[in-house]
Amino acid sequence: MSTETVSDAYRGIDTWPADRILGAMLDGNQQAVDAVRRALPAIGVAAEAAVEPLRRGGRLVYAGAGTSGRIAVQDGVELTPTFGWPVERLVYLLAGGTPALTESIEGAEDDVAAGKAEIDAAAIGADDVVLALAASGTTAYTVAALRRARERGALTLGIANNPATPLLEAAEHPILLDTGAEAIGGSTRMKAGTAQKAMLNLFSSLTMIRLGHVHDGYMVDVIATNAKLVRRSQAMLQALTGADEATARAALERCGGHVKSAVLVVRGLELEAARAALEAAGGSLRRALAALDGGDGTD
Repeated sequence: MSTETVSDAYRGIDTWPADRILGAMLDGNQQAVDAVRRALPAIGVAAEAAVEPLRRGGRLVYAGAGTSGRIAVQDGVELTPTFGWPVERLVYLLAGGTPALTESIEGAEDDVAAGKAEIDAAAIGADDVVLALAASGTTAYTVAALRRARERGALTLGIANNPATPLLEAAEHPILLDTGAEAIGGSTRMKAGTAQKAMLNLFSSLTMIRLGHVHDGYMVDVIATNAKLVRRSQAMLQALTGADEATARAALERCGGHVKSAVLVVRGLELEAARAALEAAGGSLRRALAALDGGDGTD
């Protein structure tokens, strides 16, 4: 298992000067990104497959243990403020539960029964998308959770950093991030973790783009929970409509801070009509604007 090996390239690392150690570890992170690049075709296919069940109201389910589980949670929690993704449509299955976010829970990753039971307890089904991560590809809890989710009809992605492993073999969409040996043997918070985080960034962002939460690079479903995001929402609205500051601020206040609705209000629709236009367009601002202009929004 490559993530557990100690590479000769790092022999004597404890005697090296700081700049050499840091350079070697940074090179490892570049190798992690390269591994993600090699996986782009598989990531793209998986993301496109996830769109339809999520469009039907399905949930994003993240499953993992240890570092992999924590990285998975980190991706999920950003989807609500960034894309307006409903909190109730996010499920986190972390071996050992919430305490495992900040401490190591002995034996949790080996608990096959818990992996199965937590999928059942969450009533995972055909409209759900399950992302199961394990650097080793062998973590018992994670493999068991993915297998049970697939039995229940969910779309399953297995993300691992070692080839030909049970997690990849059990998944409908296996994604190999072949990062090789770590600078510190077995410390998969390093290269493997970097690759996992990059892969999740790409997968969730592409999925949200396809679901209409991004327009011309703007996060138009952002939930503005602080002053920075309020300013960002106003700047987006001004950029998208050409409105002046006062007009943009007033439109956002009228629309409860929702940028998409505010764009249509600035374009002349009443709030309820703007909401109806977005609903008719499946949440796509591009299609809603095209309908106003007599097009189909495919350009």
